[in-house]
Formats: sequence, structure tokens, C-alpha cells
Amino acid sequence: MELTVGAILEGKVKSITNFGAFISLPEGKTGLVHISEVSNTYVSDVRQHLTEGQDVKVVVIGTENGKINLSIKRLEPKPQRENAPRSFTPRKEGAPQQRKERTAPTPPPAPKTADQLFEEKLKAFMSESDSKISSIRQYSDHRTKSRRR
Repeated sequence: MELTVGAILEGKVKSITNFGAFISLPEGKTGLVHISEVSNTYVSDVRQHLTEGQDVKVVVIGTENGKINLSIKRLEPKPQRENAPRSFTPRKEGAPQQRKERTAPTPPPAPKTADQLFEEKLKAFMSESDSKISSIRQYSDHRTKSRRR
């Protein structure tokens, strides 16, 4: 039997590791459910969700180099996000209803190149250096004037 991506199979948890669980599949094959594919919730320890010998239903999500990647969470319904309740502000009678304009999210700035990062560091260094030199000059000018008297 050739396993194809998307195939749903019954298996048994063979062993559990820190990074996932190995599942015994039909025809003596073994696949891995990575820790990130165990549940729709955060999983810090696979042993809190699975036990050795447990029967599980899995879906094949990939096969490469003879390794079979499986998922349990993709067979579970996705949890609904709880929307935070919106605050309600009653409007005054007779006042026109105002609509908030929705703007498209601004894309993140492009990552800086190595040259741009170097230029910024050089400018910061030069600025700091100039301020230190000017303070040294002021101090030395002050000392020279006081000696001349």
C-alpha cells in the first residue's frame, strides 16, 4: 500500500520522545507526529496528550526519504477565536453616526542591507566621537585660560 499525502489512517502510539510520537501504521510502517502536529493548543510535553499503546487517527502530511510525517491536529476542528468584547459608546441623539475608515495594514519595512547597517553604525560612532572631542577641547581650553592668569 502506497501512502499518499492526505490519507487518513488508524495507528497506535509506538513510542514518545521530546519532539513527537512515533506511530505504528498498517503494513508494519512507522510515521512521526511532530510535537507541533499533536494538538491545536500549545504542547510543551507530548506525554500530556498521548500515551504509548494509544490508538490514534492520523493524516499523512508528507513523505520524504522514506520518512512518513503525520498529523493529529489537522483532523481536529480548529478552535474558534474568542473575540474581545467591543466597548460600546452610545451616540448622542441626532448626532450623525461616524464611521471609522479602515486602512490597509502597512507592510513591514524592508530589511536593511549590510551597507546600510554599517553606515548607521559609522554615523553613530562619528557623532559620539565628535561630542567627546568637543568636550575634551572645552575642558582643555578652560584649563589653559585659568593658567594664563
